[in-house]
Amino acid sequence: MGRTRNSPWDSQRVRLCKELRALRLSAGLHQEELAMKLGAHQSFVSRYERGERRLDLFEVHAICTACGSSMSALLKRLELE
Repeated sequence: MGRTRNSPWDSQRVRLCKELRALRLSAGLHQEELAMKLGAHQSFVSRYERGERRLDLFEVHAICTACGSSMSALLKRLELE
């Protein structure tokens, strides 16, 4: 089996995943509810929240929108940490 390479962005990705989870929780959504809004399966939400799946820009935007927020608000939260 191949080794997983560490990326210089791993710590930022972990922070992003934590913030997206916090965003979902602050919106009062369970993983299943968010997944339904995204037209995805609950495992999609679970995997990215655990950092097992990378997200593209469009997915992050859709998650923010589904949680009633914006990407700019998310970026501000990330900058404050």
